[in-house]
Parts: sequence; C-alpha cells; structure tokens
Amino acid sequence: MPSSESFVGLRRADGVFGIGLRQVSGLTRPFSSSAAQISFCRRSYLPPKRLEVRAGGDKFGKHFEVSTYGESHGGGVGCVISGCPPRIPLSEEDLQFELDRRRPGQSRITTPRKETDTCRILSGIYDGMTTGTSICVFVPNTDQRGHDYSEMSIAYRPSHADATYDFKYGLRAVQGGGRSSARETIGRVAAGAIAKKILKMYAGTEILAYVSQVHKVVLPEGVVDNETVTLDQIESNIVRCPDQEYAQKMIEAIDDVRVKGDSVGGVVTCIARNVPRGLGCPVFDKLEADMAKAMLSLPATKGFEIGSGFAGTFLTGSEHNDEFYMDERGNMRTRTNRSGGIQGGISNGETIYIRVAFKPTSTIAKKQQTVTRDRHETELIARGRHDPCVVPRAVPMVEAMAALVLLDQLMAQTSQCGLFPADAALQQQIVQDPNRSVITP
Repeated sequence: MPSSESFVGLRRADGVFGIGLRQVSGLTRPFSSSAAQISFCRRSYLPPKRLEVRAGGDKFGKHFEVSTYGESHGGGVGCVISGCPPRIPLSEEDLQFELDRRRPGQSRITTPRKETDTCRILSGIYDGMTTGTSICVFVPNTDQRGHDYSEMSIAYRPSHADATYDFKYGLRAVQGGGRSSARETIGRVAAGAIAKKILKMYAGTEILAYVSQVHKVVLPEGVVDNETVTLDQIESNIVRCPDQEYAQKMIEAIDDVRVKGDSVGGVVTCIARNVPRGLGCPVFDKLEADMAKAMLSLPATKGFEIGSGFAGTFLTGSEHNDEFYMDERGNMRTRTNRSGGIQGGISNGETIYIRVAFKPTSTIAKKQQTVTRDRHETELIARGRHDPCVVPRAVPMVEAMAALVLLDQLMAQTSQCGLFPADAALQQQIVQDPNRSVITP
C-alpha cells in the first residue's frame, strides 16, 4: 500500500514547473488515479544563467585551425595550430626560413627594428615528426622601445587602429599598436610554413607571391610569367619583384618617400600552382571567399582581386569566358584563366592567381592633425620604427594565408568527398610533366 506522504516529486531540469503526486490520507484501498491529487506550480523566478562570452578574431580555419597570440611590445608572439596531420617531418628550420623573409630590419626600405624572430616549437613535435596534437610556436620580442609611443597614449594616430580599439574595448595596448601591429603576423607565417610543406608533400602545390606595384610603379601584365616564375627570382632583390628593371624603379619610389618621412602602398600578386581540383564549397565557403577573408584580415589591406578582377567588368561574356579543351597530355584545361583557377567557388586545377592591395603605412614621421583621447584637437608627429612601404615584407604573409586557406579546404574536401570518389578521372590533377605521376585527392 502506498504511504500517505508525498511519494513522487517531479520537476523540469530548469525548475520552471513542479508536479507532485500524493496519496490521500486515510485510504486503505489500492492506489488509483481517482485517489491521487496532482498539483502544478510555477516558480516565481528562474535560476541564474551562466554568461559566456566568446571573443572572436584570434582563430582561422575549420580543420587546420590556427590561433595567433601576442602583441607588438609584449613578451612574445606566436601561434597554436590544431588539426595538423601526424607524421609530417617538421623542424624549427622549416619555419625559420619563412620567418626570416618576414622579419624587420632586412634592408633600408623596411623598418629598422632589429628582431631575429627566432622561433621555438614548444609542443606537437616528437623525434622530428608532427604528432597530430596541437603545435605551439613561440617567438620572443627582444627589441622594444615603449617610450617611442608615449604621445600615442594621449593622441590617436590618423588611419591607425588606436581610436577604433578604444571604441571597441575601452582600452588598448599603446606600444606598437598591440594586436593591430603587423608583428601579429609572425604566427600566421609560422603556421603557413607548415601548411605550405603539407601541400607540397601531398600534391606538389607551390605558392609564390611577389610585389607587382609600389605606389605609381606598376609591373605591366605579362612581364612576369606566373607559370614559370621562381622563388629565386622573387628573392633576388630587396623589394621582391621578379623583374629587375621594375624592381629598381620600385626601390627608388620607396627611397623617395622614406627620406621625407612619408610612406606608400602597393600590390602583392600571389599564385598557387598544382592545386588539386575540387577545393572549395558552394555558397558561403567558396574558395575565393575564403581567400578574400584571409587576405583582407592582414594588416594594411584594402583590396582583393582574383583572376580578371575588376578589369573583367570591361569585357563581354564571350571575351571573358574560359573555354575548355583537351591538351596533348590528356588533361582537361581552360584556354584562358580569367577565372583565376576557381569557378563556382571550386578550384578547377588551373593556376590560382590573386592580387592584394596594401595601403600606405599609417604611421609616418610627418606632422598630422588628430584628436586626443579626451577629445581635444592637436598635432602629432609619430615616433617609432615603421616600414615606409609594407609590401616587400607582406609577400610571405600573403603566401602564408593562401596556404592556410588551401590546406583547410583540402582537408574539408578529403573528409567529405575523399571516402567515396565519384569519378577519379574528374578529380585528377593536371599533369604538367609527362614523367610526373598523377595525384588524386
């Protein structure tokens, strides 16, 4: 026989409703629904909810995920990489080669800040191989001059991130611009070095970038062959333009503004050869959409083009379309490449080529009008060490971001479509060399 006391207490996990069942006292017959009392009650309050805030902006990628950390004048900078495949041969020297291309103090046309940018891999490597676990890379800051930024603690530098960081956070790291500094890109370049190595091992993919414009000096279309240009040609001069004649003109343009305490911008062209077909997803995760976000996330970027870019708007459809044909080696190709190697948001196997526009360096040694943090107009002559033109050092940054996008999309393609390929022939890479075997993703 049931007890005359309450014997069931039910309530939702959030505590909003309670249901109680109790046996009517004094009854001696077996329990039945007619003898039960059911009561409902609503709580007068809700339990407090836990507030969770996820700060965005420090992570890139969905499968090969990179988080960067550190500030320009903090203890150091670096990155944490999650999702790196195991058993990839990797050493600090692999990363250091790319970091040396990015580091300051390379020549008279870059910032005079002296940093060796020597990296340390703190985790994710065992016996010279990746373990598949998170890789942490650290680069210490050694040449800091915080006193150079005393004026900037009061007055905002025009076209810099000083004011907007205050608008967003209410405080900022004054020295060197904190997270808005291009020094943050060390983590990207380190991660990009790993991505480039994996892409090269897997598919023979090669990613190269070079300076194609400095201020009003523009490298004419066709002077550089994107199918044959080499790293040695790009690295043969301090401005990283593979054509020596135009490289000298670009250097002179930078020197001219450098001695005046001013700055200029320019354009970096990036190419990716031997890219597997099928990379990229429809609608929101198109390959060029990911590329655009990656490039425009770099400091000082103001424009992005792929393939024919804005110039394609002057053509008709019959002039712009890339017609298909079969080449002498049995590859399905396009006769032209105005699409820039991507159609419908998916790679078609042709060379991907993009252009990224960089503005003039915001911090200059000329007197400018500005406003203080307490909203008074004033004049400012910024101190500190800055590039008169960012594009020579931006070359490895652009390559790194292109590599991160391609590897992330390659891993997405492998996870979704690699299990049961519909037609291996359609997914074959383009064979440039008859002695080179075809690689199928």
